[in-house]
Amino acid sequence: MEQRGIGARRELRNWFVFVFILEVLWTGASAQIRYSVQEEVQVGTVVGNLAKDLGLDKSALKERGYRVVTGSSDPFFQLNQDDGILYVKKTIDREEVCERSVPCLINLKTMLDNPLEIHYVTVEIVDINDNSPVFPEREQRLEISESALPGARFQLHAARDLDVSHYSVHQYRLSHNEYFKMEVKDRGQDRKIPFLILQKQLDRETVAQHKLRLTAVDGGKPANSGSIDIIINVLDVNDNSPVFSKDVLTVSLNENVPVGTVVIQVNATDPDDGVNSEVVYSFGNAVDSKLMELFDIDANTGEIKVKAEIDFEESITYEIDIKASDKGPVPLTADKSVIINVVDVNDNAPEIEVTSLFTSIKEDSKTGTTVALISVRDLDSGLNGKVMCSINQNIPFMLSPSLQENMYAIVTKSHLDREIISNYDVTITAHDAGEPSFSAKKTINVVVSDVNDNSPEFSLTPYTFYLNENNSPGASVFSVKASDSDEGDNGLISYHISRDANINNKLVSFLNMNPETGVITALKSFDFETVKSFQFQVVATDSGSPSLSSNATVNVFILDQNDNPPVILYPVNSNGSAEGVEEIPRNVNAGHLVTKVRAYDADVGYNGWLLFSLQQVSDHSLFGLDRYTGQIRTLRSFTETDEAEHKLVILVKDNGNVSLSATATVLVKVVEPKEAFAASDVKSSAKVDEDTDVTFYLMITLGSVSVLFIISIIVLIAMQCSKSTDYTSKYLQETNYDGTLCHSIQYRSGDKRYMLVGPRMSIGSTIVPGSHANTLVLPDRRRASEEPKAPSNDWRYSASLRAGGVMQRP
Repeated sequence: MEQRGIGARRELRNWFVFVFILEVLWTGASAQIRYSVQEEVQVGTVVGNLAKDLGLDKSALKERGYRVVTGSSDPFFQLNQDDGILYVKKTIDREEVCERSVPCLINLKTMLDNPLEIHYVTVEIVDINDNSPVFPEREQRLEISESALPGARFQLHAARDLDVSHYSVHQYRLSHNEYFKMEVKDRGQDRKIPFLILQKQLDRETVAQHKLRLTAVDGGKPANSGSIDIIINVLDVNDNSPVFSKDVLTVSLNENVPVGTVVIQVNATDPDDGVNSEVVYSFGNAVDSKLMELFDIDANTGEIKVKAEIDFEESITYEIDIKASDKGPVPLTADKSVIINVVDVNDNAPEIEVTSLFTSIKEDSKTGTTVALISVRDLDSGLNGKVMCSINQNIPFMLSPSLQENMYAIVTKSHLDREIISNYDVTITAHDAGEPSFSAKKTINVVVSDVNDNSPEFSLTPYTFYLNENNSPGASVFSVKASDSDEGDNGLISYHISRDANINNKLVSFLNMNPETGVITALKSFDFETVKSFQFQVVATDSGSPSLSSNATVNVFILDQNDNPPVILYPVNSNGSAEGVEEIPRNVNAGHLVTKVRAYDADVGYNGWLLFSLQQVSDHSLFGLDRYTGQIRTLRSFTETDEAEHKLVILVKDNGNVSLSATATVLVKVVEPKEAFAASDVKSSAKVDEDTDVTFYLMITLGSVSVLFIISIIVLIAMQCSKSTDYTSKYLQETNYDGTLCHSIQYRSGDKRYMLVGPRMSIGSTIVPGSHANTLVLPDRRRASEEPKAPSNDWRYSASLRAGGVMQRP
């Protein structure tokens, strides 16, 4: 089918040459008319009114035999001799008529006999997006060694779209993956070749096969697309690929050279040994089938030869991908592109030269500031050498032509802001007016330099920090952070604490701030009980000229810690301990308030909440302590068997995580009503008298022990017999005794009975219970029907009575 199409085109071209020769020899009048019609229009579509456009008389068209002169092929158009209108005779496929030629023109010759007139009509077939990109295969398999380094390139199959211009392949899209990216090389004439670029080194042991999808999209609206699956097998051997001897392989070839002409010989070497170093050559996987019809390559020598006729009108340049493979078990390959330029007239593309470039421009530059000066040239002449330039849109720059031809200036057309966009890629495009047109692109990078137009900004305002008291002096306690969207010194921030004299905050002097990091250090330890919160200002200043700054308020709240133990207020502290003596009558009832331990804690909250507990008590049944108020109360009434003195140790502790405590000691003395309180007033004086009396009576005893021994026994027996048998009272006092011996008092404590003896005292005087100088201990012989008896036949007992001393028996 394709060969028949080529034959038909050649026949049609020969016919046009023949008609042209006739026209040169013919002396008749002629005219030129041009129409355009879209491909695939319906048969019978009106192309144009030739009679009207040529100014012919419609009534004479049939008589003059007005017709379209055609060759042997079936014509696409038909002329109505009645009205002179040109119609579409059969469906026109632009891709079949012109393939990829742009524009697609069909030249018609119309003729009138008698008199003879020849008119030329050109009909342009306008392309529509009726073809989708098509890959030569449904999938492409690549074998890539795991030793391949990032940056390795692998050519992929290119999609072909029979449409032209923007309806041809517009772009390629590669499915997302982390190992490969895609790069497209534009070879002109609506040919875009995709290359697979390795981004990350492969690891066969991790992933042995990668599956990607390459999609080609044309420029139609809506766009058509086609896809191919890329299967990549990762190889694990033969780590040296062939290397071509030349980096760039470009050759010029005259069109219509004889078949078999050697175009170029490529050469590649492999540093491996044996079969791994033997290189064979072949066309790349993405080489178009039409190129393989025109060229051939010798697998052993690398010679590229002409296989068919080379026609400049079909293509002015060819790029052939050559693959060199070694013969290893797992062959490694190298790709090289051979560019064949077909020599003809318009074979030079425009050149762009940047004569002056300001790589950096300040962001506050005025509109119209020159960024770069460029010049363009084309070695061709005439329309082929006429160059037109443009730059990419959507950038704050424009191209301003100079008075001198082919000279341009790139200037700013709007305000720049480095903080939004810091650099721009300005692409200058130059294309000539030749047919087909050549173009060139050059991209320059313009960097927008910074000016100090942004103040530092704190991440928070105000800041609120919570700091535990008793912090370590010199340790960092908190930090602030500010950012500046400027760069360099303009964005370099330093910090300091505002020490404004108008702010009366002495605590600021105990803070130090790192100017580089914004870390604030406390030079002293804070005490919650002294200060609970304070406020100050921090300032962030950049290093620009002039510098800009901003402030932030810092609120600091000191958090309480349990660092204060309870302090005993009562009993009053003395000599490092809290001790107190409380005297209560023996006849008090249960619930009687003995005393109240008072304490306080300088901490707050749970740290200052105090609880009271009995740490030590002589009798747990007698006294109770309120754990919240510290009140000590009697739990029951006193009995004769209860001790006269009780020691209570009260523990006071707070409720901190690690609680602190203090203790207080309360001595409770149980005394008789009235007399007991009076006896306590003369305690100290009685003790001095007792010491003197002991010495005096001891002397008497030593001098008259033998005389008074019997008398003392009798007196003692008389005293015991005259005492009351009521032992429920602790003090057994001889109220009616009026002898010459000393006064005596009996009392009980625990399992022992005591007798106090001493000199006769006047009415109103008392003996202090518990005196060490005149205490007699008697055995516990109390019975319901028995009376206490004084011991006999004991000279020590008698002497003690005579002397007013102390006698104790078990």
